[in-house]
Amino acid sequence: MRTSSRAAGLLTGLTLALGVVFAAPAAHADIPACTNLVQGTGVEVSDAVSSACTQGVHNDLQGCAKGLTDAGVPGGAANGACRLAANPPR
Repeated sequence: MRTSSRAAGLLTGLTLALGVVFAAPAAHADIPACTNLVQGTGVEVSDAVSSACTQGVHNDLQGCAKGLTDAGVPGGAANGACRLAANPPR
């Protein structure tokens, strides 16, 4: 393998690794927005709520809303919290 090919492969791998490192925290940064809205409704943030908000971060809005309503969050607030998880305010 030529040195230039090795360097290109190394740079590609490094770029992909850095992309994963920088992309991962962004997904989790939206969970607090979701859980804060849930807290505002008077519902305690439990493991079920955190799990539902995580589904919202991964764009499973139906699963998120179902999990939040099952945890006692009113429907409109559940939908809003899931939308915040999926599409954080900028």
